[in-house]
Amino acid sequence: MRITADANVLVRAAVMDDPVQGAIAAEMLLEAEAVAVTLPSLCEFVCVLTRGYKKGANEVAAAVRALIESASVLADRPAAEAGLAMLERGGDFADGVIAFEGRRAGGPVFVSFDRDAVALTEAAGFEAKG
Repeated sequence: MRITADANVLVRAAVMDDPVQGAIAAEMLLEAEAVAVTLPSLCEFVCVLTRGYKKGANEVAAAVRALIESASVLADRPAAEAGLAMLERGGDFADGVIAFEGRRAGGPVFVSFDRDAVALTEAAGFEAKG
């Protein structure tokens, strides 16, 4: 079976804080022929782990990398890597994805009221304004 995994399935499999749902999530992910992991699901996954479960950026980045590097996972790896780069520089994963997706869609200047996101985007060598 080829599936699309919602963030709550990814979280349950990663955290295993609910034995029943965690086991079901892990089984679904492991048994699937292919697992589509969308950018919104990745953004939610990172947000839940960092804000809800208070996991550190390095631990979350390792979990995302393990997920997207799985042979059965279908994900937008370049966008995910942009999010990871932002997360690992102390920023928000979603901001990295948004800036990357915007450049790819034809908007080369990242604009935000989030000064940290603007500064981190500029530090990565991309144009940003805030």
